[in-house]
Amino acid sequence: MGAVKWIGGVLGWAVGGVIGGIIGFAFGSLFDNAMSGQYAINSDQTDTKERSNYGRGQVGHPQTQAGDFGVSLLLLSAAVMKSDHQIVKSELDYVKVFLKRQFGQAKAENYILMLRELLKKEFNLQEVCSQIKMYMDLASRLQLMHYLFGLAQSDGNVHPDEIQTIRSIAGWLGISAVDLDSIQAMFVKNTESAYKILGVTPEVSDEEIKKAYKKMAVKYHPDKVSHLGEDVQKAANEKFKEVNNAYEHIKKERNLN
Repeated sequence: MGAVKWIGGVLGWAVGGVIGGIIGFAFGSLFDNAMSGQYAINSDQTDTKERSNYGRGQVGHPQTQAGDFGVSLLLLSAAVMKSDHQIVKSELDYVKVFLKRQFGQAKAENYILMLRELLKKEFNLQEVCSQIKMYMDLASRLQLMHYLFGLAQSDGNVHPDEIQTIRSIAGWLGISAVDLDSIQAMFVKNTESAYKILGVTPEVSDEEIKKAYKKMAVKYHPDKVSHLGEDVQKAANEKFKEVNNAYEHIKKERNLN
């Protein structure tokens, strides 16, 4: 597992279990290609902060490490990108921009090489999601879902197969229907989007609107994912703004103070 050093971030539970097996296989293919001259790996970007307890993370959602989040993001991105049976440049660019901001240029390039290998490989998505759910905290899982909807929309056309894959992922990750609809409403706008973002329907009372806003504001607060890095927190802040904008829209609509 020494080869995982250069992928960036501190890795813990993501190197064990089914995810570890998939990543290990992809590394093997990647290094075979590197030896043949097909890929150039930035091996000088070694991260020396590896853990000695690979695959033995404590069950019960300890604080997710940036590396674990990054590996999970790669696997789920590959699943969504393959779901409509076509890989488009805009989707790869969306991933590249996020990874560059999160890990820097050199490590982002290595992540993209890993993603290309994962796009070639079939894997059991439900088993991957089960491992993520077991070890990753809810705030980080919600941020993964927000990222996946952004990825699906990056080519300007959210394919129904992509939505179905994302909804399957959400179910396996233990994301509630209310939370999923809230995140989806941030990307797919309609007349009820503001209410869906707050996790309610237009029929609820003003008091219930206020309670729903407070609940969502706490759940989606950017500080909950600050440990995952600046860019993840920045993305979370955009989601938090959507919650505030939805509340302001409803307040104006209902003449609430």
